Amino acid sequence: MSRPEHQAPPEIFYNDIEAKKYSSNSRMIEIQARMTERALELLALPPGKIGYLLDIGCGSGLSGQVLSEQSHVWLGLDISPAMLDVALEKEVDGDLLLSDMGEGLYFRPGIFDGAVSISALQWLCNADKKNHVPAQRLKVFFQALYNSLARGARAIFQFYPENPDQMELITTMAMKCGFSGGLVIDYPNSAKAKKYFLCLFAGVPHGDEFQLPRGLSGEEGLGSDEEGEDNGGEKEAKFLTKSRKDRERRKEGRRAIKNRDWVLAKKDRQRKQGKDVRPDSQYSARSRRRF
Repeated sequence: MSRPEHQAPPEIFYNDIEAKKYSSNSRMIEIQARMTERALELLALPPGKIGYLLDIGCGSGLSGQVLSEQSHVWLGLDISPAMLDVALEKEVDGDLLLSDMGEGLYFRPGIFDGAVSISALQWLCNADKKNHVPAQRLKVFFQALYNSLARGARAIFQFYPENPDQMELITTMAMKCGFSGGLVIDYPNSAKAKKYFLCLFAGVPHGDEFQLPRGLSGEEGLGSDEEGEDNGGEKEAKFLTKSRKDRERRKEGRRAIKNRDWVLAKKDRQRKQGKDVRPDSQYSARSRRRF
């Protein structure tokens, strides 16, 4: 099966039908969640820190849901109007922006504590229009991203490189824009579970030494990654974190643990985003009796 980026530009490939199908596929939802959880691990934010994160290629908000579950505030950008429409219908917690990352990012310098991107970076390596030059678009994107990150912040990209030349192009352009870092490969000896993460550092905070995280190499998960199969037949590895355990509980018919503190924190985030939220009361987060 051909790779999605070879079939059409992203804003055309992810039309209304494809966006709804992608966002309602339980397998794809699980895959996106696992990859986002792994990206957050590599982001390595200080314990207890609520970060302001940029979700690049946020799509319908599947990755953003994981960011919200871990109490982070986020802004998502995507080039597909249909994907963003689905995110709006789902009333995701993050702010949404229709934008082509290859044309640069226009944010205040140092505004983000980190950035994550799931299955989006490889799209920049295609020339979908006559004026598209992949190397130039990558340079514009990485330079703008570097400027928008706080000193020492990380940007984590999970992506599906088509070949070694594409990996070299992406990493070279990132380093030319000031980033340090490199590739982190999970399960490098497995043809089915191997995953590529580009881990970039926007400077080093407080004179600390740079150290690239290590890839995973333990027990492999089972099940195929539909998007991974489209990009070379790769299958997904299994990452078990707190939010993943919550989803496992839901599958087993048990409710995820969402106590009063969790509900009040979510309402506070929504107020900061200017949303209309009901006032807190003694009944907030209290379980309702079922009839």
